[in-house]
Amino acid sequence: MTALEFNYTLKEMSGSLKPFALKLTRDMEDANDLIQETMLKAFKNRDKFATGTNIKAWLYTIMKNTFITNYQRMVRRNTFIDTTDNLHYINSSASSVQNDVYSSFTREDIEAALDNVDDVYKSPFMMYFRGFKYHEIAEKLQIPIGTVKNRIHIARKELKAKLTHYAHSF
Repeated sequence: MTALEFNYTLKEMSGSLKPFALKLTRDMEDANDLIQETMLKAFKNRDKFATGTNIKAWLYTIMKNTFITNYQRMVRRNTFIDTTDNLHYINSSASSVQNDVYSSFTREDIEAALDNVDDVYKSPFMMYFRGFKYHEIAEKLQIPIGTVKNRIHIARKELKAKLTHYAHSF
């Protein structure tokens, strides 16, 4: 399929993507942005599309994965979105109070518990904690992805067992 044919097919499919985008985003502007981002990714990766396969399903998959990635990015940022007119309080450090005493005890206990976790488990766990994806950890440590998941699971279990007194504090 030539680039021109592919572009024409994408344009024809864009209308059928709108209901799915609206279902995911629940906002017309965000849906249009999602469609545009989906089309851009599809065009950039047109060489990965196998002629004769279902292009609509391929586009739906790209859209769903793009939406999930964007959502996870937003959650990771922990951004507070206020829809009221009082926008001057957003991200204002002057209006927040923090008790660092309790958090320093907690941090010290967590660090002590982490020090007692075997390095084989601690290394993948810390990389995951810092935001690395499973496949990135597997590449960096040169181990299979299943081993990465298993080691992170074991590290979590060990930490949970060592920090049981915090489970009832909250």
